Amino acid sequence: QVQLVESGGGLVQAGGSLRLSCAASGSIFATVAMGWYRQAPGNQRELVATVNRGGATDYADSIKGRFTISRLNAQNTVYLKMDSLKPEDTAVYYCNFRGYSNYDGPPLDAWGQGTLVTVSA
Repeated sequence: QVQLVESGGGLVQAGGSLRLSCAASGSIFATVAMGWYRQAPGNQRELVATVNRGGATDYADSIKGRFTISRLNAQNTVYLKMDSLKPEDTAVYYCNFRGYSNYDGPPLDAWGQGTLVTVSA
């Protein structure tokens, strides 16, 4: 089992910044990737950004140039620095972990509980 603890959400004015953090703990043998997704009211959950074990990143087009994902491999911690926030960035942000809990086990796909980011106009 893998547990994800997120922090850093809150209320910010448009143009402001926030940093989200997510720490993975539990039975972790190997990490494939960690990332952030978000879900706004009435919308489906969508990719925000991911970073794999090698450091390669992937970003949604809507946040490129404004958000930066980073990761501390040794601590299985991932961060999302969000700058130039817009009201349309308002959503619940979810941390995601993909990896393995042991050498020959099935792949894991774990989610955090979500942290709310609200951007006021």
